[in-house]
This record gives sequence, structure tokens and C-alpha cells, in this order.
Amino acid sequence: MTRDMTTGSPLARILAFCAPLLVGNLFQQFYNLADSILVGRLLGVRAFAAVGATGALSFLILGFALGICSGFAIPIAQSFGAGDMDTVRSRTGQTVWLGLFFSALITAVTYFGTDEILHLMRTPDEIYDDAYRYIFIVFMGTGFTILYNLASGVLRALGDSRTPLYFLMGAVTVNVLLDLLFMGGWGMGVEGAAYATILSQAASGLACLLYIRRKVPLLRLTRRDLRPSLRRMGTIAAIGVPMGLQFSITAVGSILLQSAVNGLGADAVAAVSAGAKVHNIVAAPLESCGVAMATYCGQNLGAGRVDRIRQGLRAMVVLTFLYCGFGFLVNAFAGSDIAWLFVDASETAILVNVRRYLVTMSSFYPLLALVFLLRNGLQGMGFSQQAMLAGLSELVARAAMAFGFVGRFGFRAVCFANPAAWLAADLILLALYRLEIRKLDTEPELLLRLMHAAAAPKLKHAAAK
Repeated sequence: MTRDMTTGSPLARILAFCAPLLVGNLFQQFYNLADSILVGRLLGVRAFAAVGATGALSFLILGFALGICSGFAIPIAQSFGAGDMDTVRSRTGQTVWLGLFFSALITAVTYFGTDEILHLMRTPDEIYDDAYRYIFIVFMGTGFTILYNLASGVLRALGDSRTPLYFLMGAVTVNVLLDLLFMGGWGMGVEGAAYATILSQAASGLACLLYIRRKVPLLRLTRRDLRPSLRRMGTIAAIGVPMGLQFSITAVGSILLQSAVNGLGADAVAAVSAGAKVHNIVAAPLESCGVAMATYCGQNLGAGRVDRIRQGLRAMVVLTFLYCGFGFLVNAFAGSDIAWLFVDASETAILVNVRRYLVTMSSFYPLLALVFLLRNGLQGMGFSQQAMLAGLSELVARAAMAFGFVGRFGFRAVCFANPAAWLAADLILLALYRLEIRKLDTEPELLLRLMHAAAAPKLKHAAAK
């Protein structure tokens, strides 16, 4: 089911698109939590810390993969908004080749580089072996991760955020069952959790691909659509690669921070790992709203509706700020209780730090909401390269906290590191958004050029409105 987001109430359209995204995001968090909960309960706190210690590295590599998949879908969304279905199919065909290329590239890089990066991160010796075995297996399944995210990204570009949700729900179910079988029944340790993850990703990706082939006539590609074109792939990659690098640049800062946390010992690693799991659940609505803004802005840019972009962003800022208050209350009063899913209640010192970590971060959730909305909105409009500056500012802020404050103030500085990064990113994003929107309002030729990039020559007259 496709959805045109260029007409009707902006808020209603975004929320209708966002609701399945939110459910899917929560299931994605559960998808990740299943490993963590079962690892912590079946294998112990040290194994849980080992899996958690790979979080920043996973974000570096898999975040890049997710970023490029989201970016590759944006030109498709722009073409769909412009009403050019031939270009939709052509661009979808080129993403197939780009997906194969980046799957091979990422797998090769991680095959040779995982060990060295974990050492550079100062992963504690007592958890190193488990951390390496877990993340190495996950990285070898990167191709399956890209397959699912490319297929679901194309569907979302057409306004269908519901179908990918169904396949993700199936993947979560498969993942949990395989976790129980591999770790609980067969005693495979952390390797079992990793194999469960990649096999469930493979199942969801193949199911999504089969659905597109049979149920989405618009995406039934011909040989002509699949014929490789360096020019067309370059157009798509010009948006997708900067989005992937945006994730990776942000992840480098997270790796530097994780290295500082690793230096505080395994208990600190466990506290941050558990706190991050809870934070990811509570902040999932904010992230989903951001993803929705990318498709919304992409379609409306293709249709030349800058006024709707502005209206939609204002409405979502109000809505997400209201949610931030709710998120703070959840973290303050229930965050440490949720952390019991991963850490035994007897680990009181860890749980105290979990609560401190969550309360501090959630006090600054409005900053995070702006990061998601503005960054995805700019990327949806095609300004991916400009949005990378926000990632650089986050990197600098996290590096400053890691090297300048964690050694002196310990875990307290860790709690403030992410809010500092969000603030640094917002300063850049707010300036960029105001600049680019003003350009679109005052320079019709820029809007026409962007609409041409979306293959919408028949909508040139929209720039004059």
C-alpha cells in the first residue's frame, strides 16, 4: 500500500505513516533486547557486558549500512512524490547493485578489521573473547541486514510503512526462538545469539523481497531497470553515502566514549549497556518521527511543496517535545526496573548508575528530538552532505567528553556526554535548516533544480506557487 504525503493534513499524514514505524522500531529494539536479555540471564553479567561493549562498534559499521539504505530510498521517495514512476523503478534497480557492492565492501572490511578495532577500544580482557566472537559473526551477516533495510526502505519511500513492520515482527519471533534454542538448548554461548540475529535478519529480508516481487506491481523491475548505470548509481549514492557517513561519524564519537567507559571497568560497561537498552526503547518514538520526516520531506520536495515541509516540521516539534516529558518520567521512575531485564537485582551498584545515566540523558530529550527531526528532514530534502556537519559536531563533543572529562569526573561525565553531543548537533542543524529553507523560498531556480533531480519536469509550475 503506497501513501501520497503531498496532500492532506501534514500532521495527520506524518502520524499515519509514523505509527507503523514506531511499532516497527519498538520491535527492532525488542529484536536487539532479546539477545541482551537472554545473554544476561542465561550467560551472566560478564557475557552481557561483552555484547554491550560491541554496541558502539556495531553502530559504526551497521549504522553505516542502515544509513546508506535510508539514503538510497530518498531519491525514490522524491520521484514518487513527483509522480514519475519510471524513475522510481529505475532508481530501485540501481539500488540493487549498490546494495551488493556495499555488502561485499563492509563484509571484507570487518573480516580483517574487527580484532584491531576492539583492541583500540580498550575492551576489557575479561570480556574480550566473547565480544569478538559475537560481533564478528554479526558482521559476517551484514549482507542480510542490507537486504532487509533496502527492501523495507523502498517500500517506505512509496509511503508503505506497514508491510515492513509485519516482516520485522516475524523476524523478532524467529530471533527469540533461535536464541532459546542456540543458547538455552544447545549451549552455544554468545555465538548462538549472533547466529540467531543474522538468521532472523535473513528470513525477514528474503520475505520482504518476495512480497515486493509478488504484491507491488510498481516495483516489478525489467531488465532495463536493472541495467547498471554509473550515472544513476552516482546520483543515488550522492545522497546515500553521506547519510551512511553521518551514522559512522557519529559512531566514531560513540566509540571514543565507549573506550573511556571501558577504562572504568566491566561494571561501568554493564551500566551503560543496560541504560542504553532502556534509552533506546523510550526514545524510539523520537527516532520514528525522524524517519517519517525523511520520507515526508522527500515526497514534498519532489512535488515542490516547501510550505508543507515547514508546516510538518513545526507540528512534529510540538508533538515530540510533549513526548519528551513523558519519556523523562518513564526513565526516572521505571528505568532501573526495566534494567532488571538485563542485570540481576543483586547488582545494586550497576543499577544505581543505570538510573543516574537515564535521568541525566532524558532531561535533555528535546535536544535529541530536534536532532532526529532536523537531520532527517534535511536529508529527505537532499541536503545529506550539509547534514554531515552535524555528525562532525557530535564527534567533537563526544571526543571532548571522553578525553577531557571522563578521566576526571568518572561515570558522571559519561552521563552528560550524549546530551553534549545533541546540543552541538542542534546548533549546526538549526542554522542549516533556516538557511536551506530560506534558499528554497527565495531562489526558485534551486527548487527547480532539486525537482529536476527528482525527475519532475512536469511540476515546474509548482516552484512559482
